Amino acid sequence: MKKVLHQELAAGRWNQLTTVEQMANIGSEVERAIQWKEKNNPSRFEKAFERALELLDLSLDSPRNKNHLKEIARTREILVDFLMGDNQFGTSSEFLRKYFLQFTYAARKHYL
Repeated sequence: MKKVLHQELAAGRWNQLTTVEQMANIGSEVERAIQWKEKNNPSRFEKAFERALELLDLSLDSPRNKNHLKEIARTREILVDFLMGDNQFGTSSEFLRKYFLQFTYAARKHYL
């Protein structure tokens, strides 16, 4: 059985967050993964990448996201391809950063 990295979130707290908040949190882990990959630190990269994937999987399983499954699944596919695959989609770290930054801004705006 796979170890759960985000125990509290997996226990139900993740489902209380809006889709925008979830994607902003995922973006934080994606940013960490990109930074560690660029710094050539495989151990920290793998940990951040695993956390990002776990959050994406929690979002895919969340009943709150039934209308966003296609985008979340596609985001996961692009992320895996970029960070671990052959980058057949031609994704860049700049593209991923801009994509997730939009969610961060939207989530912050909601709380201001």
